[in-house]
Amino acid sequence: MTVRSGHWVGLLGVFSAARGTLFPWVPLLIGSGVALWFALPWEPGPGVYAALLAVLAACIGLWFWGPEAAHPLWVAVACLALGPLACGARVQMVAAPMLEFRYYGPVTGRIVGIDRNQTDALRITLDQVVLDRVSPARTPARVRVALRSKLPGHPPFPGEVVMITAHLSAPDGPVEPGSFDFRRMAFFDRLGAVGYSTAPLMLWHDAAPGARPVDRLRSHLSQAMRAAMPGQAGAFAAGAMTGDRSGIDQQTVQALRDSSLAHLLAISGMNLAFLIAFVFALIRYGLALIPMVALRVNTKKVAAVISLAVAAFYLALSGANVATERAFIMVSVMLGAVLLDRKALTLRSVAIAGVILLLWKPDSLLGPGFQMSFAATVALIAGFREVDHRIAKGAMPRWAMPVFTLVLSSVIGGFATAPYAAAHFNRFTDFGLIANLLTVPVMGAVVMPAGAVAALLAPFGLAGLPLWVMQQGAAWILWVAHWVAGWHGSVTAIAQPGPMVLPLVTFAGALAILTRGWLRGMALAPALLAVALWVLTERPAVLISPDGALVGLLTAEGRALSAPRGAGFAARSWLENDGDLAAQEDAAIRPGFDGPPGARSFRVGGLTGIALKGKGATDKVAGACAAADLVVVSVAVPDPPQGCLLFDAAVLKKTGALALFPAADGLRLRFSHQAQRVWSPPKTDVTLPDLIRAKGVTVALR
Repeated sequence: MTVRSGHWVGLLGVFSAARGTLFPWVPLLIGSGVALWFALPWEPGPGVYAALLAVLAACIGLWFWGPEAAHPLWVAVACLALGPLACGARVQMVAAPMLEFRYYGPVTGRIVGIDRNQTDALRITLDQVVLDRVSPARTPARVRVALRSKLPGHPPFPGEVVMITAHLSAPDGPVEPGSFDFRRMAFFDRLGAVGYSTAPLMLWHDAAPGARPVDRLRSHLSQAMRAAMPGQAGAFAAGAMTGDRSGIDQQTVQALRDSSLAHLLAISGMNLAFLIAFVFALIRYGLALIPMVALRVNTKKVAAVISLAVAAFYLALSGANVATERAFIMVSVMLGAVLLDRKALTLRSVAIAGVILLLWKPDSLLGPGFQMSFAATVALIAGFREVDHRIAKGAMPRWAMPVFTLVLSSVIGGFATAPYAAAHFNRFTDFGLIANLLTVPVMGAVVMPAGAVAALLAPFGLAGLPLWVMQQGAAWILWVAHWVAGWHGSVTAIAQPGPMVLPLVTFAGALAILTRGWLRGMALAPALLAVALWVLTERPAVLISPDGALVGLLTAEGRALSAPRGAGFAARSWLENDGDLAAQEDAAIRPGFDGPPGARSFRVGGLTGIALKGKGATDKVAGACAAADLVVVSVAVPDPPQGCLLFDAAVLKKTGALALFPAADGLRLRFSHQAQRVWSPPKTDVTLPDLIRAKGVTVALR
């Protein structure tokens, strides 16, 4: 007991000695609690939240009345409890109906968003939705409709109430077990239905006075910028300044992604930093040129106040994504330090931003925007801190410092975000460093300042010249993006990692940055474990899409697909998750499937399967069941044959997407709808255990 007590005393002594430097661990602990909440296979009930509140209250009490040396321990436990509590509160804030059936008919609503989907079709998001013969209690709070009409319709504008005839359904879940869950994201966005329309959009009535003022201002500014700067350069400039990317085509977006320049388009923290740095310098040094003002006014504080107001306006105008919110909070902390004549602790400001975002929007933790933004920011702060410690001031020529800073920031930022980008987007941009070195200075020194000057001169009708300058800068960025993306080997495909890889990467980074001495060396262990788990991740031998329209078979030449068209999102996601850059049409001609398009046969783990689709598929089920061990069909079979391992539309509706893995005693099976969360489809009984005994085939649920 004495030895154990000694260990506890020693541990508490380490905590006590580190006081004042532990705050950056707070968002990591809150984020761990959030991650654990999302990993639960069931929805926590009131009892769980009551217990967490009791733990939180106990930690607060122990902090006030317990030993001071143990304060960090109680704070850590409280942070772990805060994460799930924030998730529960967020669920109550955003809960809204999701469409429970397929709908076709008139849709009326107010436009709150305009963008483009992956097929380049214009897409609108509506609130205040009215659906024909659907009660308000069952009507989604928001719906998103892709406009596919070949006939001209009313051009959409935020705030207007429009009507359109559309096909709607609930947002889909993962296209394979463990992959990105669009339905979960839609739940937290209060998006209860998605679909498309081939009918023209009609204006129901104009926007009400004062409706969606920021959205309308954003659209007015974007349209004015695109009119003054035609082409994709103008669309890029408008998107970078206002967040309205509806004018940017998919070819441009793909080039930006393949050259690692998409972050310039996403209203990121860097954009806000460029803008605020320019405004701060313009106000401070502009006022310094006026002796009467400079001698009587603290120009630094005046510049801080004006810059803070500009940052708040830009945050609202840009749509307030996670990266911009993080940057705004950090800028607010630093400008506040200027006003209070105090030094802003940079890592502390990042931690404050993380705490606020995780408590306000805990679901943002799972998105690439949150992870990449914080990874890059923390790594840059820590990296330049280490460089400052090792490079004496004045040791480098003044002219070389900007070049050194640019190269170092690009290397550190790229290295820090690479694992997160590879995990989420399944690709590594091999020449991204070159592209960033050629474009980031132009973004910071030309595009963003010219946009700010144009905004200042626009009321006087003098915005033409700065907009032209902005267009030239944007054109250069796009030229570099297309040039670099066109290089052979510009993109390396990366397979999807397992669920523990990114948490281990994050923990390794935290140990390396937030600790000193021998503790820093311990970061190597989780980093190596993450690499090993990533390399050893097992991909499914067979994947079945949620609608049964597509089957993917893993072969020596890559994943073969049962059809060259249809279920395009599932096909693209499967191939990307495999680390495969092939198109669906190319994957469909790989060896692995035989037979006509409506009855494709395949083999897996010594078993035979048949995928049926198209007209007359139900009539072929009996013959397929007699000839194969398992059958996939894209329609519901009303009277399935006895003893047939059949995955039809009725079964897939209950299970979602399926993944099959070979095993010594048959097949292991995973399905997407195993977890029952608040965003999951309505719970139905999955009777797979009865099905999997058919034909002596063993399928183990996992």
